[in-house]
Amino acid sequence: MKYTQLGRTGLKVSRLVLGTMNFGPQTDEADSHAIMDVALASGINYFDTANVYGWGENKGRTEEIIGNWFARGGERRDKVVLATKVYGNMAADGDAWPNHDKLSALNIRRAVDASLKRLQTDYIDVYQFHHVDRGTPFDEIWQAIDVLVQQGKILYVGSSNFPGYKIAQANEAAARRGGTIGLVSEQCLYNLAERRAEMEVIPAAQEYGLGVIPWSPLHGGLLGGVIRKETEGGRRASGRAADSLANTSIRAQIQSYEDLLDKHGIEPGEAALAWLLTRPGVTGPIVGPRTAQQLDSALRAVELELSQELLSALDEIFPGPGPSPEAFAW
Repeated sequence: MKYTQLGRTGLKVSRLVLGTMNFGPQTDEADSHAIMDVALASGINYFDTANVYGWGENKGRTEEIIGNWFARGGERRDKVVLATKVYGNMAADGDAWPNHDKLSALNIRRAVDASLKRLQTDYIDVYQFHHVDRGTPFDEIWQAIDVLVQQGKILYVGSSNFPGYKIAQANEAAARRGGTIGLVSEQCLYNLAERRAEMEVIPAAQEYGLGVIPWSPLHGGLLGGVIRKETEGGRRASGRAADSLANTSIRAQIQSYEDLLDKHGIEPGEAALAWLLTRPGVTGPIVGPRTAQQLDSALRAVELELSQELLSALDEIFPGPGPSPEAFAW
């Protein structure tokens, strides 16, 4: 495994981030524990989750699974850089009360204590704002965060799904307060098929020293060899991938992508992850394996070296927006 520092911090994290969203809904607790064991043994030290994972009536279940894994000992908690998120309403569906969601000081206080209990730990390494809260000023948010840092409950703060201007607003507000480190990471939708983050989000993250953590690096399976799997009678595309393939031009684009990688003898999913690891500002993509086999494939991507010829060919198939601000300014 290779490591890098998270943004401008001294925190060292693996170039792959273990996403846990499938733990509970699609992967049972025993298999989830096995995947985390393999990840840790392979050198992945950055685990990402969220308080709402488990979804529906099972919100919080994913954090509980991770907490039970920590409780097994073996220095599991000490070796892991743990990231979770706050924003979503944790009340039972249909029973939501005011202040049970978003980023008010009240909900942040409530949410962090609940996450700590489920995770069976006394601190969170990276506490992330899952979405923008347009109704809460950053001064209030940072005041709440400062208290949690002073209490030792959290160490760093990150964002998720923030546009570039909100990253700037957040860190300028932190700078005005003084003594607040501000955002150190941003999780955003970013992959070969979805490169809009290059317009504003990634430049803002680089300017303010945030590590970029791409989620959905395979774009919902679209970049994981989906057409070949269909042809071979395997799992059919669903969700975002199925919607995309319904568009004939996108299907042709994906076919060109798979043909290119077949020519080079490279698995599509591994190439998509390896491409992200070449991108400026990227700390590491989030991989969310449902099985240990899927994790093995992701681990191979860390060692995969893409030639300049292949990188150029990928740019031809999936052209990015170009340099910012030139791409949209002139």
